[in-house]
Amino acid sequence: MISFDTIREAHDRIRPYIHRTAVLTNHTINDRAGAELFFKCENFQKIGAFKARGGLNAVLQVAENKEGAAITTHSSGNHAQAVAFAARQVGLPAYIVMPRTAPQVKKEAVRGYGAEIIECEPTLDAREAGVREVMERTGAVLVHPFDDDRVIAGQATATKELLEDFGLEKTFDTILAPVGGGGLLSGTSLATHFMSPTTRVIAGEPEGAADAVLSFQSGRVEKAPYINTIADGLMTTLSERTLEIIRDHVTKILTVSDAEIIAAMRLVWERMKIVIEPSCAVPLAAVLKHKDQFAGQKIGIILTGGNVDLGKLPF
Repeated sequence: MISFDTIREAHDRIRPYIHRTAVLTNHTINDRAGAELFFKCENFQKIGAFKARGGLNAVLQVAENKEGAAITTHSSGNHAQAVAFAARQVGLPAYIVMPRTAPQVKKEAVRGYGAEIIECEPTLDAREAGVREVMERTGAVLVHPFDDDRVIAGQATATKELLEDFGLEKTFDTILAPVGGGGLLSGTSLATHFMSPTTRVIAGEPEGAADAVLSFQSGRVEKAPYINTIADGLMTTLSERTLEIIRDHVTKILTVSDAEIIAAMRLVWERMKIVIEPSCAVPLAAVLKHKDQFAGQKIGIILTGGNVDLGKLPF
């Protein structure tokens, strides 16, 4: 079980290695949304994404407990960078299984942190098979992208900071995060539950990878009817672990189209002058699509990352 003490200890553990990222607002976007939005800018985080938090919390404990002589994981990009970065901090080799279709900018970053990449087909089965082979060959310890309490507790620290800095005196009505495998959403919902229990947590999900909304409704892990979205970081299905936390603490999951994701991404680039990747824009897209559900509210949004391939912008 992840308690508030677990999250606080995770924050203390990773604090020397991370940024306490800025929270930004924008009048134009507030006017468009009809609400007061506070953006937690994890695109400014080490490795360019919130994933540094969970990766560090897990890897630091693997090293401290002497659980293995190497680290492995599978990831399409940001968690790969997080684990490679964290492994470098503790002096352990890292073996990262990445889909051959993962953005080149993310592969280059992983190699830049000194990790070895093992490419695979872009399916969950291929990713998991690749990790099993690495573990058998090297004795590496798996740091799963989301199905790991240590990773979830690390991700929760982003919302802990957001609430400490902007959400405890005048409480947020809603906090939004995107959902892929559910590690961030689980951590977001747990931190909110412990620190601001009257605040709703809502997820945004691409229509082209809409498994979490089905799982949320049925109570069992479902697969998306089809996978076709620009939000490459949100293509993974939930785990039993993340689904249980999400069903306990998340109010609803809203889906958005790729066109809506791209429009929200462009709005942030143009009006806030900051770089975000498509997956990052999903919660804002959900607010803009469902303005009637958020009118007049104080809303926190986790901007998850900015590791976008600048040579393949969608606008």
